[in-house]
Amino acid sequence: MAPLVQEVHFPQLHIPITIDRKFPVLPAGPIPASPGDSLYLSNLDDMIGARVFTPTVYFYRSNSLTSESRSLADVLHDALAAVLVPYYPLSGRMRETTNGKLEIFFEAGQGAIMVEAHSKMVLADLGDLTVPNPGWQPLVYRFPNEEPYKILDMPLLIAQVTMFSCGGFSLGLRLCHCICDGLGAMQVLRAWAATTKSGTLAIDPEPCWDREIFRPRAPPVVKFPHIEFRRIDDGSSLTKSLWIAKPVQRCYKISPEFQARVKTLAKDEVPCTTFDAMAAHIWRSWVKALDVKPEDYQLRLTFSVNGRQKLKNPPLKDGFYGNAVCVACAVSSVSELIGGSLSNTASLVHEARVGVSEEYLRSTIDYVEVHRPMRLEFGGKLTITQWTRFSIYESADFGWGRPLYAGPIDLTPTPQVCILLPGGESDPSGTMVVCICLPKSASEKFRELFSLID
Repeated sequence: MAPLVQEVHFPQLHIPITIDRKFPVLPAGPIPASPGDSLYLSNLDDMIGARVFTPTVYFYRSNSLTSESRSLADVLHDALAAVLVPYYPLSGRMRETTNGKLEIFFEAGQGAIMVEAHSKMVLADLGDLTVPNPGWQPLVYRFPNEEPYKILDMPLLIAQVTMFSCGGFSLGLRLCHCICDGLGAMQVLRAWAATTKSGTLAIDPEPCWDREIFRPRAPPVVKFPHIEFRRIDDGSSLTKSLWIAKPVQRCYKISPEFQARVKTLAKDEVPCTTFDAMAAHIWRSWVKALDVKPEDYQLRLTFSVNGRQKLKNPPLKDGFYGNAVCVACAVSSVSELIGGSLSNTASLVHEARVGVSEEYLRSTIDYVEVHRPMRLEFGGKLTITQWTRFSIYESADFGWGRPLYAGPIDLTPTPQVCILLPGGESDPSGTMVVCICLPKSASEKFRELFSLID
C-alpha cells in the first residue's frame, strides 16, 4: 500500500538539445486587427503578478499524426496558425502606455513562435515524469540573453517541440499570463489540441475578448484594504531562509485518504473545502519547518479565487479567456499558526476565499488603477496556486493520447510559491502533488510535520 504522503525524488539533469529551426506562426487567415491597432487589457490582466510568462511542459510517448514528409512541428504549426485566427490577440505584442498600463498592439509579421529541437536522450533518462523537475528547463525556449520577466515586445505564445531518440517528445510552452489566467490557458490549449487532432479548426466555446467589462469605475471606489498588495518590510527570518539559503524544490504525493483526513479535522468549526484544509495544513507546516521568528510577526497566505461565477452585473460571456481571478489573503501571526489548531487556520483560509465577491473584485480593479503596484511583494507571504482544478491532461490530448506529465517545471525563482498539481495521467485516483521550495535544512522537518495532522 502506498504511503499517505510520499516524497518524490527527481534527478539533477543536464539535457543537451539541438535547436533545428525557429519560425513564426502567423494567423492562417484574416483577423479583425490591422497594423497600428491595439487592444485594451484590464487591470486584472496587467497586475504585476500577471506580468510573466507561465512555462509548462507536456511529455508524450509517441505520435501517430505525422509522416516522413511532415514533421510534428509542422503539424502543430498549421493547427496553431488556424487557432490564431479566432484567438488573434495571441499573435500581437505587449507594450506600455500611460502610467505603465499595458495594451496589445499589432504590426505586420508578429505572430507566435515555434521552435523545433531534438535530443539524443530518451524519456527514461528524464527521471520521474509525474512531478516537475527544474532540469527540464531546456525544453522550454528562451531567447538568447533574454531579460528575466521580460514581456514587452515578446511573442505572447512560444512553443518548443523536442524529439527524443526513443520516439517520445515534449511540448514546452510559454504563454503570457497577461492574456489569460489558468482556465483561459486551458481553453486555448484545448482549441489547439482539438484542431490538431481533427485536422480542421475546432473551437468550443467561441473565444470572447471582452476585457472592457473590467474597466475601473470613474472615480475608482476602493472599498477594501487589499493587504494582498501591501508592501510589508520583512522583519522576519523568512527572507534569509528562502532567498539567501537557495532553497530546493520538493514534491510530495498526497493520497485522497490523507486529504480526507485533513479536511475532516479542519472542518471542526466551520465548513471548508479540501483546498481550505490543505492550504491551512501546508501553511502551518511551512511556518513550523522554517522556524519563522519573531512569533508576533504577521504572515500572509495568498491564493487566487476564480471570479467567473461571482460576476452578475454583467456576467461574463461563455468563452471569456482573460484573467478573471482575484487574490484572496489570509493573515495570521506566527504564534497563532504554530500554537493554534488546524481548524482555526482553515477558518482563516475559508473566510478569505468566500470574502472574494463581485464587489471585492471591482475594488481590486480600482485599487490597481489608483496605486498600480509595480513590484511583487513577498514580505511574510506564502502563495499557493491551485492547478488541481485545471483539466490540463484532458486539454492536452493532441491526438496521440494524454501526456505522461503536464504542468510547471521550476518553482525556485519564486521560492514563496507553492503549487498544487493533479496526480497525473498514470494516477487518476485523486492524488494531489504538493510542490514547494525549502532550504535543505528544513526539508526533512517539513515532511515530518506535513505527514502528521494535529
